[in-house]
Amino acid sequence: MLSPLADPLFVHLCGGVLPCLETVYTDLRRFDDTCNARLEAMVAQHGLAELTRPRVVHLDIDTTVMPLFGDHEGALLGPNPHYRGRPSYHPILARIAETDTCVGAQLRPGNTGFGSAEAPLIAAWIDRTRAHVGPDCLMYVRIDSAGDCTEVMDTIAQHGAFFLTKARMGPALCGVVAVAEGWETFDWDADKRPLRQTAVIDFARDDWRERQLAVRVVAIRVHERECGKQLFLWDDNEFTVQVFLTNDMVSSPEDLAQKYNDRAGIEPLIAEFKSAWGIGKAPSERFEANQASLLLKLLAHSLLRRNVTKQFAHLPELRSWRAPWLQRILLRIPGRLIRSGRSVIVRLPPRPAFMPLLN
Repeated sequence: MLSPLADPLFVHLCGGVLPCLETVYTDLRRFDDTCNARLEAMVAQHGLAELTRPRVVHLDIDTTVMPLFGDHEGALLGPNPHYRGRPSYHPILARIAETDTCVGAQLRPGNTGFGSAEAPLIAAWIDRTRAHVGPDCLMYVRIDSAGDCTEVMDTIAQHGAFFLTKARMGPALCGVVAVAEGWETFDWDADKRPLRQTAVIDFARDDWRERQLAVRVVAIRVHERECGKQLFLWDDNEFTVQVFLTNDMVSSPEDLAQKYNDRAGIEPLIAEFKSAWGIGKAPSERFEANQASLLLKLLAHSLLRRNVTKQFAHLPELRSWRAPWLQRILLRIPGRLIRSGRSVIVRLPPRPAFMPLLN
């Protein structure tokens, strides 16, 4: 069925046929777990396609909240900072930092947290990334404090990757950090007063010892921290502290802290997914259909990125543009379809020289 509101030019560029939304939603309801697994693998394939023999790759994992305002399967109460008490979905996403593309996604009910149950999923994402980048590439898996889970860290280590996560600051760890000695300064202010200091903390949890999991505990304390949760442990100075867990025993503490801070790029990417691709919307009452919708939107993002890389190799600065601007200059272009005799002519307004011509 052709949508009655479809633009003739858009229909022509789509091959002459454009289904209405009801048809699209009906097709989404045909997806089951097997189809979604194949679709998710396709998302990962295109998300990894731009990685060409990297020496180091960073796999960032994070979750987000999709508040729901209808009768959706799997919509349950859970953590929801903006709409407290509102049912939601709680998807988990994996991002390659070097290409800013998604290589794994799974829609989950709103009451699903992050813990040992996610270890097999993370292992699968690591294995697919490793198969693409090769055995000699160093891989870091970066997760926020939810990654301070022995099962998750052990799984990452067993699959040949470094984990780098922020530690959960319980009383035992806070006490050890508060009395730690041997802080080394690596940044000073104009008056030669220490601004940033690091220390390796002698601390191990019982479950780490039981699994024989080697964890390096690195603390960074700083002056004038402007964002994030502030943790003060000392009365005689104004340092705030962050603690990171890793199995990288070689890199310097300050390099590890910077490497973790670079993980922040996944948050604007998720915001881009929501604003430009609408992953925060659930079009169906069926859970599998909403999973398929999520994956199709992520696939569209990766395909747009690949198109920019191929078609505009001479303009590498476009790689840093967000999807709304890329859509504006590449996709949302006004035009007029003119039929004359047996010919079809597409007329477009004048555009900059780097814009591709649509045929």
